Amino acid sequence: MLLESLYGLGVGLALGLTGGGGVLAVPALVLGLGFSLPEATPVSLIAVGLAALLGCLDGLRRGLVRYRAALVMAALGALCAPLGLGLARHLPVPLLMLLFCALLLFIAARMLRQALGEGRGEVAAALRHNCLLDQQTGRFRWNPRCFLSLSAIGGLSGLFSGLLGVGGGFLIVPGIRQFSNLGMHGIVATSLAVIALVSASTVAGFLLSGGCLSSGAWIFVAAAAAGMLGGRLLAPRLPARHLQLGFAVLAGLAALMLLGKTLLPFLIFP
Repeated sequence: MLLESLYGLGVGLALGLTGGGGVLAVPALVLGLGFSLPEATPVSLIAVGLAALLGCLDGLRRGLVRYRAALVMAALGALCAPLGLGLARHLPVPLLMLLFCALLLFIAARMLRQALGEGRGEVAAALRHNCLLDQQTGRFRWNPRCFLSLSAIGGLSGLFSGLLGVGGGFLIVPGIRQFSNLGMHGIVATSLAVIALVSASTVAGFLLSGGCLSSGAWIFVAAAAAGMLGGRLLAPRLPARHLQLGFAVLAGLAALMLLGKTLLPFLIFP
């Protein structure tokens, strides 16, 4: 019970602070609590989805959620999530883990570059063609490129949500950061809204198909929700750059730990 609570609190706290910390749920369940990837997937989705819902409500109260963008990304995510679930049934677990690790390392490297002030020219070039905020209304100026960019981000987040049991924030946060000039606190709040909506569809499918969780898994879920509340209280007090750095470090560590666990059986010879 203690381990489930501690790991759940950590995942919820990271999710509340970075909007993508839910990516740590699978490593926490697999590495820390001994779940297999198929067992960890529904637990991760439910924990991250519930925690994200609480964070989304807080973001709406603060006026940080760009709800139209969130709805566009969530709609595409919900459409692509069943495809991810279907693929997960047919692909070998080691391949899924390696794919997950490679994607995490790539995203961590990009976020680290952005947080350290590198690659600004790439971001500036993207901003000229995609989602800019109207300084008077605080809303996005919608155009075809903005719609397609956000749709692609949402579709990919839904695909990997179903495929790997992650909330998708590890794609949404850097995606919005790349293609918009929305501030980091707004990105985190909007990401949580998308995660909550996309997770709801996949969790509903799991529960309606007769899926159930153990008591330890429910403790993890409840602790993640509590951690989210703590993360949302701390987030406004931290600089956006520190949140970016934290996201990059967490994603990189999670990828390396999972990569080690996946490759270890192949490196040990009888």
